[in-house]
Amino acid sequence: MSDVGWATLLTDVTTIETRGRIIGALNFVASLGRMVGILFAGFLYADGEGFENGTIFYIVTILLFIDAAMMTLMSRHSVMKSVAQKNLSVKEKEEHEGRLDKNEKTYSWFLASLLIIILGAASINQIFLLFIKLPNGLNASDLEMSLILSTWTIGGMSASIALERLADKVGRNKVIFFGLILAAITPLLYGVALAVPLMTLIYGLNGVSFWTSQTVGFAIADDIIPEHKRGRLLSRYNAVMAVGWGPAGFLVGELLADIQVRILGLPSYTAYLNTFFTSSIMVILGTILFAIKIARLNLKKPFKF
Repeated sequence: MSDVGWATLLTDVTTIETRGRIIGALNFVASLGRMVGILFAGFLYADGEGFENGTIFYIVTILLFIDAAMMTLMSRHSVMKSVAQKNLSVKEKEEHEGRLDKNEKTYSWFLASLLIIILGAASINQIFLLFIKLPNGLNASDLEMSLILSTWTIGGMSASIALERLADKVGRNKVIFFGLILAAITPLLYGVALAVPLMTLIYGLNGVSFWTSQTVGFAIADDIIPEHKRGRLLSRYNAVMAVGWGPAGFLVGELLADIQVRILGLPSYTAYLNTFFTSSIMVILGTILFAIKIARLNLKKPFKF
């Protein structure tokens, strides 16, 4: 629920010209907070005592209350954009409603392409952790594994802060295609990374692809969504993005890997590589759908391509 509220609020207080820059900056802060939170939680864990005593949960709850209080105070002084159409003539209202209907159909195609991309890109998140630990593969230690995963977040932070202005200048389309290309290529390179430094670089680029797509994708969604249905349609966007936080791995990645290992009898290393290949194909298919149904359109509502 809070995600929908945040998304709607961001749309209300930003303009098309500034949205990409602001969202990029916020994603940078979110990535930084994620890293700090992970380090802080590891310190509070204290060999299980922080979890058993509830210290971690108490601190998180307090921070959430502080955040909610700050948002309540700030929202009272915010000036929201008016969506009233009182001065429009009958003909102008009909044309306006027609554009809104067209935008809503376009938004449905956008969500369909995004769903395919998210299912493909996020389906390998869990098995990647198993892949880099395989003895006949990278055989990464716990410290090396932490280094690889940290570069994903660092890559995302860099992308969020660097590409925010670029999306507003050269157009969201070009920037999101850059992210989608990286999302399709990086899984194919996991198998050739035989050293930790190389895998660290590749996985960092994958982090760039994810945060680029999320930053620009959210801005595109805001550009398309009709104002009078903003809350409802942004909730659908958040639902599609949430697929990447578990269901994608369960429904696609882990399922494909288990079928290959348990039924077809393939080695885990080969099964994981095949799943990475499948992930890339799904991202490519979603990108093609996006290019055909979204990128080629010239929407009446300002949409910077």
